[in-house]
Amino acid sequence: MTTFIISLLVLIAGYFVYGRYISRLFGVDDNRKTPAYTKQDGVDFVPMSGWKIFMIQFLNIAGLGPIFGAIMGAKFGTASYLWIVLGSIFAGAVHDYLSGMLSLRHDGESLPELIGRYLGNGTKQVMRVFIVVLMVLVGAVFVAGPAGLLAKLTPDSLDVTFWGTVVFAYYIIATLLPIDKIIGKIYPLFAFVLIFMAVGILLMMLIKQPALPEITEGLGNTHPEGLPIFPMMFISIACGAISGFHATQSPLMARCMKKESLGRPVFYGAMITEGIVALIWAAAATYFFHSPDGAEIFKGSSGNDNAAIVVDYITKNWLGVFGGFLAILGVIAAPITSGDTAFRSARLIVADFMKIDQKPIAKRLMISIPLFIVGFLLLQVNFSIIWRYFAWSNQTLAVFTLWAITVYLAKEHKNYFVTLIPAMFMTAVSSTYICVAGEGLGLPLTTGYIIGGLFVVISTAMFFIWRSRLTSIRA
Repeated sequence: MTTFIISLLVLIAGYFVYGRYISRLFGVDDNRKTPAYTKQDGVDFVPMSGWKIFMIQFLNIAGLGPIFGAIMGAKFGTASYLWIVLGSIFAGAVHDYLSGMLSLRHDGESLPELIGRYLGNGTKQVMRVFIVVLMVLVGAVFVAGPAGLLAKLTPDSLDVTFWGTVVFAYYIIATLLPIDKIIGKIYPLFAFVLIFMAVGILLMMLIKQPALPEITEGLGNTHPEGLPIFPMMFISIACGAISGFHATQSPLMARCMKKESLGRPVFYGAMITEGIVALIWAAAATYFFHSPDGAEIFKGSSGNDNAAIVVDYITKNWLGVFGGFLAILGVIAAPITSGDTAFRSARLIVADFMKIDQKPIAKRLMISIPLFIVGFLLLQVNFSIIWRYFAWSNQTLAVFTLWAITVYLAKEHKNYFVTLIPAMFMTAVSSTYICVAGEGLGLPLTTGYIIGGLFVVISTAMFFIWRSRLTSIRA
């Protein structure tokens, strides 16, 4: 338990120490009017209270990521603890905070516009298409799981297609209505459920004092299928450490913030909270995998079905009937609430680059309906295939976002190493993964490492060449 408790305390300390440093580095100014007031439209730009924005942001970025991803990542051993802690503090929370604050400073700009602002018009055009496709993938991914579970809990006549249609009907309503009508009212409640589940598991671990692996025992790979820690673990644990999807959600809350100082609790704090949730579930899964009941699950595939079994077992056995109810509620509600905000984000991205006013509902429908049709068609594709491509696309988006923020910091004469190092690392992760993964090029691991390293060298060299030119121009 020592490694787990230290990891938990380091995460909390990271918010107060490194989070404060990043906030000061950005330069918060509460005298600046936020887009919630300057562009208030009663639909997407709506001033909301800080605690409510935090809860919505947490639920938007979390979904099932910090639970399922952490459980699958726990198979790699104690290295998962390190990635959750270091990734959350130095990569994920910095990524979420600075992308959110840049959106806030630029009138609630969507992510493709922000990336294009710092990486050029060509990159912006690519990112517009890439991110919209990713958002539709997210919507489809986060329909399949809940629809499948609901189909199992209801009569055979109510199959996956039926429940998928029901979820999409909800998506349409939530995406079109003003953000404070559904999202602002019920999302804080579902966020509380996710946090309550994690706190309950934490208390039971402190009471039971289960034998958990310690970092002193080494960081050896314990994955039963022999998957390499790098890059596989860093793709498996995304939302609990760093996730490009988060940066697509931050502009939604940037359009609702009353003042800039809310950025640290809302953006940095929500990511640290997600890291804590991921750490708790990774520890619980590690304990379960080494129990008689979990041994077979541990040896099985690392898919979402096994993760759901772990969640169901732990909550029912540690939290009782009420815990089991919360587990079902969380497994159903959490992905749905991330899915609808993904579609909302896609609508706003399209509206931004097509300059379409979103106050009239007819114009919201004009953008949303084609997105929903594509998402519904994707629902017919095998879930595991969609998930794998989503996972890689998600981390690739984080790469582009980190490089864009690095350019911003360099232009502002600020410490750009806070994002340069994570950008280099995630470039290696993303490029290596697509080279060696079965759904990618399927190359030998050593070859993938070499190509991934080349991508890092090339992208870093391009950055420093650009910076030297910038310096000479200023001189």
